[in-house]
Amino acid sequence: MIQKITSRENQKLKFAKKVRDGKVKNKIFAEGVRLAEEVLRSNLKIEEVFINENFAETKRERELINEIFAKNINASEVSDSIFQTIADTNQSQGIILIAGKPTTSKSLIENSLEQHLTKLLLVIFLHEINNPSNLGAILRTAEAVDIAGVIISANSADVFSAKAIRAALGANLRLPIWENAEFDEVLTWAKKQNLISTAADINAEKSYTEIDWKTPRLLIFGSEAHGLSEKSRAQIDELTFIPMENNVESLNLAVSCGIILFETKRQTELK
Repeated sequence: MIQKITSRENQKLKFAKKVRDGKVKNKIFAEGVRLAEEVLRSNLKIEEVFINENFAETKRERELINEIFAKNINASEVSDSIFQTIADTNQSQGIILIAGKPTTSKSLIENSLEQHLTKLLLVIFLHEINNPSNLGAILRTAEAVDIAGVIISANSADVFSAKAIRAALGANLRLPIWENAEFDEVLTWAKKQNLISTAADINAEKSYTEIDWKTPRLLIFGSEAHGLSEKSRAQIDELTFIPMENNVESLNLAVSCGIILFETKRQTELK
């Protein structure tokens, strides 16, 4: 059964807005058909589903609704005007799921490294990345390359924000992630894991194609605005850069990460 909500003051709607705005730290806000499917495939506990009154017009949407019914998940139908008050996009696809936040920890990364013994032994460390869309795009690429995991520093964008989840197309729900990590802690951990710390830096002398990516590494990216501090760079084992033409000084962070990640994949496949 679907409950109909007709009042904008309904408590479920107010709660959904709080989750959307990142004010409920142990919940995630997933909007759209593709993300709804990804959440339903996961082992996350789904607490609420909100459906636009015009939803379920296509076969894919009807199958999604049937799966929600089969799992006895709470579902509420609202008018288009009310739905737009809780949506995080201007042209919503008409479905929103509220679910429990995935587990994140250092041990998840360690377990993944053990299981990647014949694959790409690479962990990404994103230090003070502020743009959730960049963060999500990097996670999506990281999953495509099949790296061991991603570490997110303290003072970074929320890896499970609505924008980050959309940009990652749900990769946040599947990748091993360690969040709120401190820089020194991560560098110490990497040494214990026999990972060579490597950072992208415009002042480096070695091109990313000259790096031996078949060696287990921790790949570090600094913030979009400031990069890595001089103190941080001094602690890193190896620096690398992406050669560019026409006096272009830098690339978008997610683009830079993607270029390097697919070089690591290329070298690993040649092994």
